[in-house]
Amino acid sequence: MLEEVIKKNFPFFETELRDAIIEEGLLKYVEAGDTLIEEAQYIRSFPILISGLIRVTRMEENGNELLLYYLKPGEVCTVSLSCCMERTTSRVRVIAEEKTTVVVLPVELLDKWMSNFQTWKEFVMISMRKRFDDLLNTLDNVAFLKMDERLERFFLDRYKTNGSTTFSGSHQEIALSLNTSREVISRLLKQMERKKMIHISRNMVDYSPICD
Repeated sequence: MLEEVIKKNFPFFETELRDAIIEEGLLKYVEAGDTLIEEAQYIRSFPILISGLIRVTRMEENGNELLLYYLKPGEVCTVSLSCCMERTTSRVRVIAEEKTTVVVLPVELLDKWMSNFQTWKEFVMISMRKRFDDLLNTLDNVAFLKMDERLERFFLDRYKTNGSTTFSGSHQEIALSLNTSREVISRLLKQMERKKMIHISRNMVDYSPICD
């Protein structure tokens, strides 16, 4: 099973690298809402996303959550990779947004693979550049966009990441991701619904109108 998954999702890796992932990796199935990596924990393994959607966040002391970026299939969390390579504790929280499949690999392989496999080095470097762009977008959103614009961008980013046009969850979960209050989000969602930008039902937001 793992062999098929790796060959299908990473045809650009060297044969030797794919063999190493098959030998060392563990295929893991994660339910929506499960936490893969907590802040301040030492990371002993890191996930590569095969299917589903993962969000990477930072938690403030008051419990608010700031959404940094999403991971989609074929991607790896480079913030957690940097913690692995530096042997420091995690500075992010990694959570399954929906039912997700990952390949989990031991951190000890990182340095070795960076030296031994050119395609792995390229994969990590490209991932780091993309995550840097994501973090700049997050910074721009927080610094320059009004909350209603950030809320619309929140839905559009989900659509661009995995093609989803619905959000299954509470207003509080959206508020945590945007570092604001549930009351603010509820008010803005009602405004968007009046403008026919979204459709709201119990624990569900259909934002397909803004994706057209």
